[in-house]
Amino acid sequence: MAVTGKFAVICNQMIMRKPGVFGAPVAGQRVCFNAWKLKDRKGRIEIKAVAHVEVGTKSTTDQGSWNLKGLEGNLGVDLVSEEELRKKGFMGLRKTKLVCTIGPACCSLEELEKLALEGMNVARLNMCHNTREWHLDVIRKIKKLNEKGYCVAVMIDTEGSQIHVVDHGAPSSVKAQDGSIWHFTTEKFEGSRPLTVQASHEGFSEGIEIGDEVVIDGGMATFEVIEKIGNDLRCKCTDSGLLLPRAKLSFWRDEKLVGRNYELPTLSGKDWSDIEFGVSEGVDFIAVSFVKDAKAIRHLKSYLSAKSTKSARVLAKIECVESLHKLEEIVEASDGIMIARGDLGVEIPLEQIPSMQEKIIEVCRQLNKPAIVASQLLESMIQYPTPTRAEVADISEAVRQYADALMLSGESAIGSYGQKALSVLRTTSSRMESWSREENMQANLNQSKSDQIAEQICNCVAEMANNLGLDAIFVFTRHGQMATLLSRNRPNPPIFAFTSDSSTRMALSLQWGVTPLLVDLSGDTEANTEKSINLMKTKELIKEGDTVLVVSDIIPSSATQTLFQSIQVKTVV
Repeated sequence: MAVTGKFAVICNQMIMRKPGVFGAPVAGQRVCFNAWKLKDRKGRIEIKAVAHVEVGTKSTTDQGSWNLKGLEGNLGVDLVSEEELRKKGFMGLRKTKLVCTIGPACCSLEELEKLALEGMNVARLNMCHNTREWHLDVIRKIKKLNEKGYCVAVMIDTEGSQIHVVDHGAPSSVKAQDGSIWHFTTEKFEGSRPLTVQASHEGFSEGIEIGDEVVIDGGMATFEVIEKIGNDLRCKCTDSGLLLPRAKLSFWRDEKLVGRNYELPTLSGKDWSDIEFGVSEGVDFIAVSFVKDAKAIRHLKSYLSAKSTKSARVLAKIECVESLHKLEEIVEASDGIMIARGDLGVEIPLEQIPSMQEKIIEVCRQLNKPAIVASQLLESMIQYPTPTRAEVADISEAVRQYADALMLSGESAIGSYGQKALSVLRTTSSRMESWSREENMQANLNQSKSDQIAEQICNCVAEMANNLGLDAIFVFTRHGQMATLLSRNRPNPPIFAFTSDSSTRMALSLQWGVTPLLVDLSGDTEANTEKSINLMKTKELIKEGDTVLVVSDIIPSSATQTLFQSIQVKTVV
């Protein structure tokens, strides 16, 4: 078999190392390299690794053939992926992940299961709303669903230290009429006062002048400051609209955001309390609001690492100008990114949102971190059963840009048509994925050069899978690294990540194109492959004639090296 393309470069680089370190390629169906140390042309030791590449088909008569009989175990594939795979096959499996915000409209066990059946991969809990007891109840219901065979990860989203509405005189949203006069105050009072807004930060009016604009939630309603009374503001509504509970306040002067002299911490005291709660309940993701730099992310990750052996993944929310100035360092420090377009659209011109979204997704792909596109994807479906055509186009564009996940906020949390909204996300993303595949529109990934074998192998695996038209990619992984590297390349076939670590399985719930499966893995790659194929055949998720590419980073039980990768192309017989 001729070895060409990127993989040939790797092979040639290996052969050119110190004589005796590597074996020569074997003619025919197998290409093998084994080494304890890799050296560059100057003799510097770079990586301890073994790469094993095997291309071929094994039948029951081959030496070392698959023996699919007598293998026992449980294939931890979630019910939804299993059903989708059985109905649509490998290429019909949806790759873009779906995140749903849980709220009063969908918090019952029955409603949560409907969302899970519709494709919800991650349940988001917004810590701005509801009580600790309510959040605890939802988390335990999600765990019950997972016990039934679903795979839904749990994310908590911190409130963040921003100025927002504490109370506005009504238990839910209230309409601000054009020309009405409102009082914005930090005074603490019981009950409610009509036409009165209680702000969360005592210094909220600092630096604000008469004539400045007060914008609610990025434009839901707008007021003009007509009088300052001590620390309070008297304002006239100039654009009527809704004031929602916990709505965010921003101040504008001459069409520019008013700079503030005070600095609020990224994580407030309430946020740390919520994080403690999340850790105690074993949540899978913690989304940090209004991240300005990487310092807060690093601090939180260090805290989580010391607090628990199963650390939750930390996601940074990009929703302020400061975060854009330090985007790469924030992405590098975090475990993933949420593009919070609603708040981001308050701080930068609206026309910049599409290009900025694409830039953030591209940076995330370069640095191998999942990106969630959030805010107003299907805003109209909070009230109406059918989305606007512009909303469908917006979703399609996010999928075309290869966002890892799409998120519903109010659509699922308080909307009347949450399940329908999720169905729109699922069907639109699946159709766009199919169209991109058919038109061969996969964007060229401009990667930086790397000498790490694992990364180069995954690049080659994606190219091989596409060029050979394979049905699926199987990756056996302890910590999910090779699965994320494969996901970054956006291959056409679906990626099935077999892991024995439940935390890794949940972490991969956000990764594009990856279906995580929980199985018991050994140090024997061949045994892991046989066992997994057998379990997939038992569930009728794979059939004779399917061709899969098998990748593994499991350390073999017979070796002492710290890293091991292998590639095998197999046809099921």
